[in-house]
Amino acid sequence: MLNSVNALDAEGEAGAPNGRRRRLTADDRRRQLVGIGLMMLRTQPIHDLSIDAVAAEAGISRGLLFHYFPTKRDFYIAVVSAAGRRLLRVTKPDPSLPADEQLRQMLLSFVAFVTRRRDSYISFVRGAAGGDIYVVEIYAETRAALTTRVLNLLDLPPETDQPASRDRLTIHAWLAYVEDLTLEWSSLPPADRPSTAEQLVDQSVAALHALRTL
Repeated sequence: MLNSVNALDAEGEAGAPNGRRRRLTADDRRRQLVGIGLMMLRTQPIHDLSIDAVAAEAGISRGLLFHYFPTKRDFYIAVVSAAGRRLLRVTKPDPSLPADEQLRQMLLSFVAFVTRRRDSYISFVRGAAGGDIYVVEIYAETRAALTTRVLNLLDLPPETDQPASRDRLTIHAWLAYVEDLTLEWSSLPPADRPSTAEQLVDQSVAALHALRTL
């Protein structure tokens, strides 16, 4: 069983400090099921997730899962949304740092995240590339949030955060470059990587500044 469900028995109850058992609340159960979905997303695209396998991992019936998520699509949306939020959360820089250091910290966190969870991230990207509309929308929202974050770190005026803004288009495209570069770099055995993570970030930052001068 996954770590998220180790403490649960077949009745869906969790251990309590006083030795009694407490039944999971509806919110706890939803979080548990989404967590299982995220774990399974490491090795398969979202549309290949088995509802039966998720329910079995949680120790509940398929029918009970649909009590918490009315349809399979609702469950898939919850899982992919959680994946997008997690990416934004783990790449959020320390606001007390200077802006240029925040950008580097964000990129280092992104490289570390993709390297550590490469299969899961590829599943997220593959779902968007496969045209699943809800995955496409969530992936686009996640990329848009990262784009806005970079715009803010560059201290650009508010009007640049518009769809037709040249700066926004450039940064949005640059993030695609960083993503692909990181995926290719992380696919190599550590000994064969031509640069360190820090050097990869240096290259990415230099590419951003070069693009903005074109």
